[in-house]
Amino acid sequence: MLRTNSTSYCAVMPKVSINIDVDDLEKGVAFYAAAVGLTLVRRLGDFAVELSGAQAPVFLLQKSPATPAYAGGAALRDYARHWTPVHLDFLVEDIEGALRRAVSAGARAESAIEAYPWGRMAVLADLFGNGFCLIELDAAGYGAIATPFSRHNE
Repeated sequence: MLRTNSTSYCAVMPKVSINIDVDDLEKGVAFYAAAVGLTLVRRLGDFAVELSGAQAPVFLLQKSPATPAYAGGAALRDYARHWTPVHLDFLVEDIEGALRRAVSAGARAESAIEAYPWGRMAVLADLFGNGFCLIELDAAGYGAIATPFSRHNE
């Protein structure tokens, strides 16, 4: 049962962490620090690091190219640009400055800054082929296009 008050909703929300496969931890730490301001928190052996600065912890996991993406799978890791239905959006206050920082850090801008009813967005790729977006919400944000949820909408 979905509860409507915020306290009970937060109590049942799953905790989320973000895991990003990279082929070089140091390159990954440097990129995410320079591109979006994440900070190294700790090293987890020689195969992972934890970064902070987002609303969820971000873990970079060192995985060699051409290794199986999962046990028994035929798909191999490939750090060329690839599409995935799950990606990260970084909400920023100044999209022009954020885009300059990300590109200076090595990100590839894949779109110009585009305007939408809720704000502005740019699409990029990191050094490891992962797509991500920079989003600058305007004052109304997603409220500009949102409709209230109602059980009658189901």
